[in-house]
Amino acid sequence: MSIYMEDFSKRISNGGMAQFEEVIRQELENSMKKELENLLATASGADAEISRKDFEGFKKLFHRFLQEKGPSVDWGKIQRPPEDSIQPYDKIKSKGLPDNIASVLNKLVVVKLNGGLGTSMGCKGPKSLISVRNENTFLDLTVQQIEHLNKTYNADVPLVLMNSFNTDEDTKKILQKYTHCRLKIHTFNQSRYPRINKESLLPVAKDVSKTGENADAWYPPGHGDIYASFYNSGLLDQLINEGKEYIFVSNIDNLGATVDLYILNHLMSQPNGKRCEFVMEVTDKTRADVKGGTLTQYGGKLRLLEIAQVPKAHVDEFKSVSKFKIFNTNNLWISLPAIKRLQEQNALDMEIIVNPKTLDGGLNVIQLETAVGAAIKSFDNALGINVPRSRFLPVKTTSDLLLVMSNLYSLNAGSLTMSEKREFPTVPLVKLGSSFTKVQEYLMRFESIPDMLELDHLTVSGDVTFGKNVCLKGTVIIIANHGDRIDIPAGALLENKIVSGNLRILDH
Repeated sequence: MSIYMEDFSKRISNGGMAQFEEVIRQELENSMKKELENLLATASGADAEISRKDFEGFKKLFHRFLQEKGPSVDWGKIQRPPEDSIQPYDKIKSKGLPDNIASVLNKLVVVKLNGGLGTSMGCKGPKSLISVRNENTFLDLTVQQIEHLNKTYNADVPLVLMNSFNTDEDTKKILQKYTHCRLKIHTFNQSRYPRINKESLLPVAKDVSKTGENADAWYPPGHGDIYASFYNSGLLDQLINEGKEYIFVSNIDNLGATVDLYILNHLMSQPNGKRCEFVMEVTDKTRADVKGGTLTQYGGKLRLLEIAQVPKAHVDEFKSVSKFKIFNTNNLWISLPAIKRLQEQNALDMEIIVNPKTLDGGLNVIQLETAVGAAIKSFDNALGINVPRSRFLPVKTTSDLLLVMSNLYSLNAGSLTMSEKREFPTVPLVKLGSSFTKVQEYLMRFESIPDMLELDHLTVSGDVTFGKNVCLKGTVIIIANHGDRIDIPAGALLENKIVSGNLRILDH
């Protein structure tokens, strides 16, 4: 037996299982540290400095990942948030607006999370460059909104894009076209962390390059990384020096996340000692939102509870619409000086999300991520505001895209608003089948987007196409079985109809 093994067995027999686990943890951390040093040795120039900062953050996350075991919440300690910790939007709105809105707006920065690719909708490149309405992309609409705000109130609200290494290059190319717009646009990059082999718990990367066999070795670590990467980029300090006080953060694919003057005024009008450092916009849960994170009271603080943190035995309870009535829209208002303070004190505490993936070659890896909203418990006087559903309009799939391209919405200065002709405040439930998943295929299946003003529910499955000026009302279900094809003719009105089988209108 080697001296090392003798020493090892002594340590186990002396300290039992807990010590054994501690030894294993230290071994894993040391191995990871060595691997990261080897990777860093392959970097040069500015890349080396960026990678070094990224790896520092990653080591902290990996250390915590090894320390934590089991669900990160004790279900018995979860309480409903106190009444006044989630305010109704109407109460915030009833305060009205100050005469000089520009002075309030000039303290604001709009930040859009722009790290995602359009792969789930079959697109290459950044998701923000997908056309969503009248040839306008998510990014176009965002720019139009802020430019309109700046012109209307003679204000200076800048736009900041948090890109990832996946989206940075393509986004920067496209920014050229906005040089004459009335807004400043800044970008900074999320960290780049190494994917970990699930078995060995070591990085799969061979060097720091992002190409070739290393293309799949890296990932952006979730939007919780915004605090560290914003701070590290130097942009946080720059904006504070320019007199900015709050950021409004949202996902770039949430078309409902526009700047709300009432919420901003509420933040700015608090007395100095009671400044609210973090606002999370929440909205009422429907059956479609059962997986969304919710706000709870935990250990005397507001806390975001995500489905991934819930012990298995309580998942159904978490999904219940009666117990947890609201969910996080990921529209957040956060104090810039507070981010700086917490970042410098290393006091931001976000739960780790372990995201398992299988790479193309079949290798099982894990990604360690964090969510931006999870930091709510680290900020002072945090508040939830229960906002109208219209502020949550995410476009994750082509089913969502169909809604926002239709006459359910009108577009004005980059903002979508529900048509006044729609009699119900809610949008129809739309489920498009796998033939519509990719944007290109989806667009080919509609000669024009149907009239959906009186639609409640639409399900489409199989090889289906829509002619021009189709009108859908009530509940419409169209199912083309395997090998069949259904062409809905131009000008057709389908009201409370089920269409199945084979339907082809041939031109004579």
